Amino acid sequence: MIKKSLVITIVVFVAFLFLLEYAGISSLKIIDTALLAMTPLALAAIGEVINEKAGVTNIGLDGILLIGATLGVYGAELAGNGYIGLLFGALAGALIGFIHGVLSTYGRADQVVASMGINIFAYGFVPYFLMAVWHMPGIRVPPKEVLVQLWNVPLGNFYFVFSELTILALLLAFVFNWLLQKTALGLWIRAAGESPEAIDAAGIDVHRVRILTATIGGLLAGLGGAFMSLVWFKGVVKEISAGRGFIALACVVASGLDPILATGFAFLFGFSEAVAYTFAVTPGIKEAIPYYFVFMIPYIVTLVVVAVMIGKRRFPRALGVPYKKE
Repeated sequence: MIKKSLVITIVVFVAFLFLLEYAGISSLKIIDTALLAMTPLALAAIGEVINEKAGVTNIGLDGILLIGATLGVYGAELAGNGYIGLLFGALAGALIGFIHGVLSTYGRADQVVASMGINIFAYGFVPYFLMAVWHMPGIRVPPKEVLVQLWNVPLGNFYFVFSELTILALLLAFVFNWLLQKTALGLWIRAAGESPEAIDAAGIDVHRVRILTATIGGLLAGLGGAFMSLVWFKGVVKEISAGRGFIALACVVASGLDPILATGFAFLFGFSEAVAYTFAVTPGIKEAIPYYFVFMIPYIVTLVVVAVMIGKRRFPRALGVPYKKE
């Protein structure tokens, strides 16, 4: 059934690309934009897959993306280096994930409420930070020399644009899939979400495993946020996350906590965003379809995919349940 669905998806995707070419729209341009749009979604989704495998839910990915984007720019300007900025954003996300992990384990906090607090905090913190540090109301465009440049690969008369972080996101999907399925650490992570009492009896600290995965999830989401501001958009605005954290959660849900499938869904949503951007600037289309409807496309796709897939997925038995040692 899965193979049949995959074949149908590929056929529809290829047919749509041919249709775009027939309409005079470069499919290669849409694909490179889709890969850029996919990257922060994939990074955040892969991290959350690992996190939820261990039994911890974090719906604060949108807030972590936003904070990672802002502090990534701050770190890049502070150090004069965009890669340091990426690290800065990733570490900020890791710190948030670590705090959430501690609250969810030792603090036994309600994970949904605690992680929603991350979003609420970010939506207030970022506008304040932009004004307090840069004296700019809601926007900061850093100097070009601290940005991380995209790679341009010539393909005939077209330059295919992509980032090394996109390659990293794709590699991480396979690395974490291998880690979950083939290593002792992966077994501990899966057991922490499915049967925490079993690994506790085996002498493995459930809380430490969950805090580790929460930290990894936060780190990857923070890196995704810094990617948006330092690589993709070349600046930060207070709405830069634009709900992408919730779209990343949709990737997690639709994949059934499979890092490779989550990355595939991230590309689907990234592709829908690329199509929306392209339609919004294409003569003939932008006049025929209101731009505010066009920009709804990624969110409509998200709702449809989640509605179709959520009933077909099984999640860890102890997901979202604090573990109490007997």
